[in-house]
Amino acid sequence: MSSKSENGDHVVRISRKGQATIPKSLREKYGIEIPGRVRFREEDGELVVEPVPTPNERFGSLGEDYERGEVITHHREEQAAERQAEDTADQRDYKRYVATDDRDETTDE
Repeated sequence: MSSKSENGDHVVRISRKGQATIPKSLREKYGIEIPGRVRFREEDGELVVEPVPTPNERFGSLGEDYERGEVITHHREEQAAERQAEDTADQRDYKRYVATDDRDETTDE
């Protein structure tokens, strides 16, 4: 479980085994898949955590056309577009269902 500090940072508890949970909002924001892998590195005296792309993301058909980090960004953009298309299709199907249901009720009377 995490809590937010006044400056918006997330504070998480470290278990006895050294385990910490990345808050869901940050996992979603940065595309960290569950299960998945993250990389820890030190940069300018700070600890940086970043998602590790899957082998397919790094070396797949898109891997040779993009610089480091661009493949996962492109992949996330494609996933977001697919989710948006699914949501739009679901909304359209629901509207059809409601319209059909309304017509059925008027024919019964």
